[in-house]
Amino acid sequence: MHELSICSSIADIARRRAAGRAISVINVRVGQLRQIVPDTLVYCWSLISEETPLAGSRIVVESVPARIRCRSCERTADVGDLPSFACAACGGIDVEIVAGEEFLITSLELADEGAGG
Repeated sequence: MHELSICSSIADIARRRAAGRAISVINVRVGQLRQIVPDTLVYCWSLISEETPLAGSRIVVESVPARIRCRSCERTADVGDLPSFACAACGGIDVEIVAGEEFLITSLELADEGAGG
């Protein structure tokens, strides 16, 4: 379950970027080819953030489907659930991955300053 160590890294980055401000939501973008299970990432976040300044915050995962572009016929298509890296239009295998390898924190939503007090 490498999602636990990924969450730990996300927490470190989020704390540094927030500079002491309270965080309510961390938005992340995860590509289909990254071998990260979004539900497991969300679960691990609850474990990592518990009893820290990030307690009560949550991770929102945007899943990015894998897409390929055929260099022969220029067609772009989603790979789907069972990755096949052959072009569905011409059958060519000279393809490049154009989406699905992403993994990044896209934004932090800060908690309202007046919400707790």
